[in-house]
Amino acid sequence: MEVPLNPIGREEIHRLESVLLFATLFRPEVIELIKDPAERLTWVDSLAVAAGAIAREKAGMTVSEIAEELGRTEQTIRKHLKGETKAGQLVRETYELIKQGKLDELVKNVEVLAKGGQLVAMEEYEKLKKEKEELEARVKELEEKVRALEEENHQLKAKLENVRKVLSDALERVKEIEKLL
Repeated sequence: MEVPLNPIGREEIHRLESVLLFATLFRPEVIELIKDPAERLTWVDSLAVAAGAIAREKAGMTVSEIAEELGRTEQTIRKHLKGETKAGQLVRETYELIKQGKLDELVKNVEVLAKGGQLVAMEEYEKLKKEKEELEARVKELEEKVRALEEENHQLKAKLENVRKVLSDALERVKEIEKLL
């Protein structure tokens, strides 16, 4: 899923808003700010409003349209958009980091979470991916060895059958010779 930096339509606005909110929430400095349970609700609410305001601003909505849609005053929306609030500053910084491609791993993790999946650090993902590829290569190698052994087994069975036939023929000949003696 690509992050629409200049959203067109409601779906893209909501996608940008969600990514901005979650990416901001998972920034280390924000995690520190929301550790205090007394402050958490206020921070999450402020970040949600700032993310909603910035996503709508990027879609070309006016301050009054944004305020009406988010149920906040125009003054509150202006403060978030101008970065006069800490939440507005943080969300704007997150937007810039996403725009510069510096939060790609975090954005991917947010997208995975949004789809109900589990977070996996990129380095862990790469490690597991490499291990999977190595195991797949090993499985192919072992399958080829099994095929070769099966072929060898088939050939040995044919030789054994041939030896049995020669032995059986030799025993028949021995019996014939014994009769003659």
